[in-house]
Amino acid sequence: MFGLLFFTLFTSGVSELLCMSSDLEMSYDFCDSTAQAFRLNLTPCSIMNTSVWKLTVAWIPRSDMTFLKIVFNVWYDGAKALHWKHVLCSGADDEYSVCEMLKGETLVEEFDVKGSRTSFPKGNYNVIIQGFSDDSENNMVICLNITMIVKQDVY
Repeated sequence: MFGLLFFTLFTSGVSELLCMSSDLEMSYDFCDSTAQAFRLNLTPCSIMNTSVWKLTVAWIPRSDMTFLKIVFNVWYDGAKALHWKHVLCSGADDEYSVCEMLKGETLVEEFDVKGSRTSFPKGNYNVIIQGFSDDSENNMVICLNITMIVKQDVY
């Protein structure tokens, strides 16, 4: 089991390398100007013959997490490819550990990300992930700008 023992405060515009391999390069930075206590880890760093990735998130939220809506926007080579919204925490019967966290508590969570359903053609991807603590999307608690460069087509 792998654990994250420290946090780094990042500011907007400072890119953090998530992973780099012969077929994939990923980095992220923050869309907003507020410093975050946040860290991501992805294994394996490959799209070749990978059906499941392990994504580890370590985060100290800057507000209580009684409600959390995630908004994904994905662009592929400059064209919008996906817009998706999902309420992770609604305040009733929530299944995720981030739900009901209080401001300042530490979250360290590992997720399986299923990749077999998606084929990523060679190219540049830009993924904006926004987290809101209200349904109207007025109170953003986190905003990540993830850059993904797929260096070769999967055959």
